[in-house]
Amino acid sequence: MNEPATPIELRTDAEAARSAAPRSAGATAPPVPPAASPGAAIVPPALSPGDTVAVVAPCGPPDPVRLKRGVGVLRDLGLKVVTGAHVLERDRYLAGSDAGRAADLQDAWCDPAVAAVLCARGGYGATRILDLLDWDAMRAAGPKILAGSSDVTALHLAFAAELGVVSWFGPMPACATISDPDGPEPLTFAHFTASLFGGAPAVTGDRVIAGGAAEAPVTGGNLSLLAALCGTPYQMDARGRIVLLEDVCEAPYRIDRMLTQLFQAGALDGAAGFALGSWVDCGDPYPVLEERLAPLGVPVIGGLPVGHGTPQFTLPMGALGVIDAESCSLTCSIRNREGAR
Repeated sequence: MNEPATPIELRTDAEAARSAAPRSAGATAPPVPPAASPGAAIVPPALSPGDTVAVVAPCGPPDPVRLKRGVGVLRDLGLKVVTGAHVLERDRYLAGSDAGRAADLQDAWCDPAVAAVLCARGGYGATRILDLLDWDAMRAAGPKILAGSSDVTALHLAFAAELGVVSWFGPMPACATISDPDGPEPLTFAHFTASLFGGAPAVTGDRVIAGGAAEAPVTGGNLSLLAALCGTPYQMDARGRIVLLEDVCEAPYRIDRMLTQLFQAGALDGAAGFALGSWVDCGDPYPVLEERLAPLGVPVIGGLPVGHGTPQFTLPMGALGVIDAESCSLTCSIRNREGAR
């Protein structure tokens, strides 16, 4: 870290509700062993002005100019900002060595002065550090916010599996929607700040592929990463969950291939519903998505501004979500033990 921080007190944890859902009809995946319905995830304390957040680069190297702008945007929110010691290093397409990226992430998470860990950007690299993290030490550090998207999908699934925490899938400080020269994209920034400071604003799409309603915890993320995690300890388990899917620069046949991999690995078995985010520069992926997902007999909504592109909204992964196909919306609920928002 490059700036001293004042310790803060962790506030009351919250619980995400649990909801079981029937096994999806018509799934093509092979059977998998039965599992208990998803348990409650720990909701980290929301941010407050004056809290310290750490910006780290566990994936690709951030642009220094964009990173500086993004840090300034966070400080304008009244937050203290520290950055990882290796955040500006570069090793080919990575933000420095695997060991350095892992150390920055772990140090930030284990620092009691830090209330949130924000990933500077995506880009390949997160999967390479999962085996380098001391999960026992991070578990002992207690819950806090993790935020990021794209390749950070690997961290969302690993943190859910190892730490049992809700994490935030959304924009990142060194990316366009936050760090453009003209300032953050207004809709993105309003949704992002509301999410980090304690809310969970609804996200509305623009198309219904399969009708109905579902209430279940949210999982998923970037399709390419979900496919890459198949066969690893962090493979997605969709049973009893709403699955977010999104990607960028993937042709429809590659989307089909990755969905097929997930089906054949059993990763999509028993999904309660699907929320389809952005598909920037993916041609028209919806014929493939409808062909593969509509027969499952669960609600599927699309066109949610989550993932890549503009605007880019924020979803709390692991929190209880409700798909309402009638309004084409996904609403997430974050409540403390007394049931207050």
